[in-house]
Amino acid sequence: MSLPHTAPVVETQDLILRGYREDDFEAFAAFGASDRAQFVGGPQTRWDSWRAFLAGIGHWHLRGYGMWMVEHRETGGIAGRVGIINQDGWEEPELGWHIYEGFEGRGFAYQACVAARSYAASHFGMNGLVSHIDAANTRSVRLAERLGAAFERDSELLGKPCQVWRHPKEKAC
Repeated sequence: MSLPHTAPVVETQDLILRGYREDDFEAFAAFGASDRAQFVGGPQTRWDSWRAFLAGIGHWHLRGYGMWMVEHRETGGIAGRVGIINQDGWEEPELGWHIYEGFEGRGFAYQACVAARSYAASHFGMNGLVSHIDAANTRSVRLAERLGAAFERDSELLGKPCQVWRHPKEKAC
């Protein structure tokens, strides 16, 4: 049996967006266990991180799109994850991002999001995506604004309040 859909590789000046590798898990688990994960369901145990890691792989196989691992081109370090997620019960796909410790504040989240958003529009037919952001997550709110997203409405996601930010549609080539 073969599984459909593997994550395509998308490259930017500083980053490589690619599929998951088992050796990415240590960076993934470290982020999940940190206070930095508070806005995405963390901190969490190593076991919960393993399940989330496998879910990220499964999302690509089930939906044909998902979150990429973000590799820093120069160092090979895992800088985070970015991509399109659409969990069971969600109204529509979301552009999401997690930038790992040591890689924030250098424009990598912006660079990765622009690349993922553009790829989603041109290859997945997803244009004008949303991002669900906790209002207290001021760094993500600032990034959404920098990406040109606009506050659309207050909402709830997984039983918690959030804001829905709508990204601009990509222009046709």
